Amino acid sequence: MSQITLKSLLDEARAALEAAGADAPALSARVLAGHALGLSAEAMVLDPDRPVSLGNAVRLRTLVVRRASGEPVATILGRKEFYGLEFRVCPDVLTPRPETEHLVDEARSLFPSDAPLRLADLGTGSGCLAVTLCTVFPHARAVAVDRFRAALAVAGDNAEAHGVAARIEFVEGDFARPCAEAGSLDLVVANPPYVSAGEYEGLSREVREYEPRRALVPGYGGHTGLESMAALAPAAWAMLRPGGVLLVEFGMTQGGAVADLLREAGFIDVTVGKDLAGLDRWALARRP
Repeated sequence: MSQITLKSLLDEARAALEAAGADAPALSARVLAGHALGLSAEAMVLDPDRPVSLGNAVRLRTLVVRRASGEPVATILGRKEFYGLEFRVCPDVLTPRPETEHLVDEARSLFPSDAPLRLADLGTGSGCLAVTLCTVFPHARAVAVDRFRAALAVAGDNAEAHGVAARIEFVEGDFARPCAEAGSLDLVVANPPYVSAGEYEGLSREVREYEPRRALVPGYGGHTGLESMAALAPAAWAMLRPGGVLLVEFGMTQGGAVADLLREAGFIDVTVGKDLAGLDRWALARRP
């Protein structure tokens, strides 16, 4: 039997993923190989001819089969990078997306890094927003709200992993209800469910089968996808101090409707921002 090398195994994995129609097959093959073989990206580039044991080859091939069947890489690995930090993920939480990083960027542009921020993350999921904000604002304190205990457990683990758990209060509850004293917060952030029930049926298999539907489709009917926004806007307004800011993510076709909902809730200075693809993706609004 010929020796199995890293290069031959990577070529095999890439070809299998290409045949299955997986996104970014070469990148997925390298990431899965690094995980299965315990190798860094640099090691794989510098030593492509290194021998691989049969056991490790089988381990990688098992992961490739899972990816070829549609399971996302992040779910297979159980982790996802967000804003340079690694977050534990699982089927109980939405996998953090690069688009959501815009909310952190905006917060950093609005407040000095040493600000003693008091903030809330409504619908925290993996905790990526609350944890990241408490990391980049070392004097911040946060309330992280989610309706589901399993999601809060994941968020708590991520807060512990990044050393900010002592500054985050995790609250099980509906984000449409105020979770902090009236007028007490400087900042509210949210990436709420905003996919309509109809749109959900057209999502990729990777999303529908491996991500929690409740994190995508609003639990208030889900007919338009705007139900969560309509529910959280008044709660956010009530919790924010005068001059406080709401930063919220939404679907790419919802910018105008979201801006109207925020103004109806009493917000001013409403701004709709675009993601890196040039699509409406987030809004900033201020309590007068």
